[in-house]
Amino acid sequence: MKEAADPQHHILIKGARVHNLKNIDVDIPKNKLVVITGMSGSGKSSIAFDTLYAEGQRRYVESLSSYARQFLGRMNKPDVDYIKGIAPAIAIEQKVITSNPRSTVGTSTEIYDYLKLLFSRIGKTISPISGQQVKKDSVSDVVNYISALPEDSVVTVLCPLYPHNNRTLKEELAVLLQKGFSRIVIDHQIRKVEDILEDTSVENVEIKDEHKLLILVDRIVTNEEDETLSRMADSAQTAFFEGKGDCYVEFEGERKHFSDRFELDGMRFEEPTPNFFSFNNPYGACPKCEGFGKVLGIDEDLVIPDKSKSVYDGAIAPWRGEKMREWLDELVKHSAKFNFPIHRPVSQLSAAERKLLWTGNKYFKGLDAFFVYLEEQTYKIQYRVMLSRYRGKTNCPDCFGSRLRPDAAYVKVAGQSITDLVLMPLKELLPFFQNLALDERDQKIAKRLLLEISNRILFLNEVGLGYLTLNRLSNTLSGGESQRINLATSLGSSLVGSVYVLDEPSIGLHPKDTNRLIGVLKSLRDVGNTVLVVEHEEEMMQAADHLIDIGPEAGTLGGELIFAGTYDQILNDKNSLTGKYLSGQEKIEVPAKRRKPIDFITVKGARENNLKHIDVKFPLNVLCAVTGVSGSGKTSLVKRILLPALQKSLGNYSGEQTGAYDGIDGAIGEITGVEMVDQNPIGRSSRSNPVTYVKAWDEIRSLYAGQPSAKAAGLKPAAFSFNVEGGRCEVCQGEGEVKIEMQFMADIFLPCEACNGKRFKQHVLDVTYRDKSVADVLEMTIDEALRFFADEPKIASKLQPLADVGLGYVHLGQSSNTLSGGEAQRIKLASFLIKGNNSSKTLFIFDEPTTGLHFHDIKKLLKSFEALIAQGNTIIVIEHNMDVVKCADWVIDIGPEGGNEGGDLVFEGTPEGLASCETSATGKYLGEKL
Repeated sequence: MKEAADPQHHILIKGARVHNLKNIDVDIPKNKLVVITGMSGSGKSSIAFDTLYAEGQRRYVESLSSYARQFLGRMNKPDVDYIKGIAPAIAIEQKVITSNPRSTVGTSTEIYDYLKLLFSRIGKTISPISGQQVKKDSVSDVVNYISALPEDSVVTVLCPLYPHNNRTLKEELAVLLQKGFSRIVIDHQIRKVEDILEDTSVENVEIKDEHKLLILVDRIVTNEEDETLSRMADSAQTAFFEGKGDCYVEFEGERKHFSDRFELDGMRFEEPTPNFFSFNNPYGACPKCEGFGKVLGIDEDLVIPDKSKSVYDGAIAPWRGEKMREWLDELVKHSAKFNFPIHRPVSQLSAAERKLLWTGNKYFKGLDAFFVYLEEQTYKIQYRVMLSRYRGKTNCPDCFGSRLRPDAAYVKVAGQSITDLVLMPLKELLPFFQNLALDERDQKIAKRLLLEISNRILFLNEVGLGYLTLNRLSNTLSGGESQRINLATSLGSSLVGSVYVLDEPSIGLHPKDTNRLIGVLKSLRDVGNTVLVVEHEEEMMQAADHLIDIGPEAGTLGGELIFAGTYDQILNDKNSLTGKYLSGQEKIEVPAKRRKPIDFITVKGARENNLKHIDVKFPLNVLCAVTGVSGSGKTSLVKRILLPALQKSLGNYSGEQTGAYDGIDGAIGEITGVEMVDQNPIGRSSRSNPVTYVKAWDEIRSLYAGQPSAKAAGLKPAAFSFNVEGGRCEVCQGEGEVKIEMQFMADIFLPCEACNGKRFKQHVLDVTYRDKSVADVLEMTIDEALRFFADEPKIASKLQPLADVGLGYVHLGQSSNTLSGGEAQRIKLASFLIKGNNSSKTLFIFDEPTTGLHFHDIKKLLKSFEALIAQGNTIIVIEHNMDVVKCADWVIDIGPEGGNEGGDLVFEGTPEGLASCETSATGKYLGEKL
């Protein structure tokens, strides 16, 4: 019998039954790096997240008051006998942080909040006219100046006399007298107010030049006494108030000017506050784009879709028609007068020449004038249609995409504005803050801020994100990048004695960067934390102190503890499928022969983000992998340029702005559509599930509606739907369970009393097919349903692809919002396999389809790819997994590094060619697999 582990050094989980776990006992050593592995759907996340993390989190929340708990997420107690030795748990999940269009890397890591504070507290406002620092004077500045003068000096405090409500001079002086002022200065002469009021010659003098008319506020003899200092301060305060911000101090004929207005060079400036630098606040956001950085404008890519054409050959789309051609004729006729090359392709025009097409000159009206003309004609339907054809999201012309009000850039720290800093890659930003030289006062104010900023940027660099900028939108990050940002944020909090639970942190990381990540996780372990990682990456398993393998298969065939021990031990374990792949007994074979590409689509002059004006050929009817280190420019090339450019060419434009490139040509006519298969959820509703997504439920409903008992009861297919009224149980609205809100405790989900969790009314459940009701069918896994509906080809043909992509363990009625990103992506893949026919030639783009996949599942995924290509489709995958790359027919490697050092085309050709490429970081790792 196995000796019981000690709860002081282990976390003991006894009798875990969450989801598909089969009452298993697991011991997790504390303060170690522990990797949980196994096939997709075997129960890894059920142990790590739904049992261990859920209980650690719940126990912490239970320690708070009931009042505090009602504001927090309410947590269920996991189905487990007991857990001993548990510490507070922190989960870092594999989710893209947000879809909020305002969220950036800077705001999600909170670095931007510290930057706003830094700039508002120690930023110097610099005038754009003279380059001088803008300062305002205070009462203490006036007092300090007077105090520094020799003792017993006589000084005069003055301020300009400003008119109020169009009063004449006499009226104004009468008011001054009431306020207690007895003298004014006119034309450099001091005169009593009473004398002037009696003087008829100043009856109708208008107050125009305030330098000739001054109020004498006070005359002071300087000394160090407190009364005198207090009087100086009062006088200065009064002068600033009466003089609307201006105060003069006169001593021995010299007049010194003080102003408490924040202005210089005739410009008024705003005083910096944190909100002044916030694009999420109306005060700081650019008024034009409201802090989004993008506006709806004229999209240059739609106006000049094919940049390989010249202006003469009709590159400018709106000027091709018969009526609008006169705008082009004017340019062609006069082009010789200003040396404009009308026969040169637009992509080869200089920046000035391209700008001229928009601005025009005295000889012709440019595109800007043309679109203004269209705007004026919008009462005619044809002009409205024409305008809508060329509209899209474009960079804001006022803030150039920085999202802040333009004058925020006048505030500088060490010569850099906040806009400059958020556009710097993090690896350049770190030395800027580490070497920041400040004076003593600023150093005191900024000390804590600089520490927080530097630490967070340091951790982001450590997890391999040095190529990102703080201005990068959160919703453009991959799942792996989001998770590593969360990881860096957690590292910044430097907790000790906690359990960190991570979901595949190596996703989106090139093998070259995985070692750095392992280093970060080990440092987290070494300070005294338990690090629990759900992972399929071989290097991560090799680095683990302890390995736990859950299996043997997925779903109902999984949920058992197959192995627990070290990496060396798993290599010799007979039961572990993971062990067999690690030891090389099982492996993903390299294809016997590769398909030779015949047709290509070429992207020319790609220069979005860090891409260095490269031309890239994408082959058709093959499996093409796009590789490169993290941040090299793969996503910019495929998702920001190729995808929207093809959508525009094929006429199904989504409104997204295309990245910067010159043109796209080649065999575009050979494809009929382009599909992006990402990891976004397939449905937000709790009633959405895999069988409704692939339209298999429609066939099952028809089958049940065709049964004799259903016909006798007059039931139509709609009666077997849980989404519409009729046959579904109306108490739970087809959910099968009802939610009882428990205020500060976890909400309780109970099976619906009316239908006992069956989702349907009794007369619908009475209809059976082979002794099973629709409720029984929803409880089946896809594998079980395939056997059950073996005689129904319509249903089986829709379920088979789900099993082919490795989702045989998923229940037919499983809610979509419980599926992982990888599972959602494979359900989409299955739906395309179902739709497939040999006439459609679609180009599919997959972003890291191996997310969450075990070696064995990758094998199944590659078979599904083969099936799609056999139907005449093309697949492009952005991928770091070398097992997929070695099976590709064509590889495009971008690099050689990330960020500014990336963006070049390192290699395009076969995997064997890449393996022998000296300059490629990918080639080195691929060579090991080949």
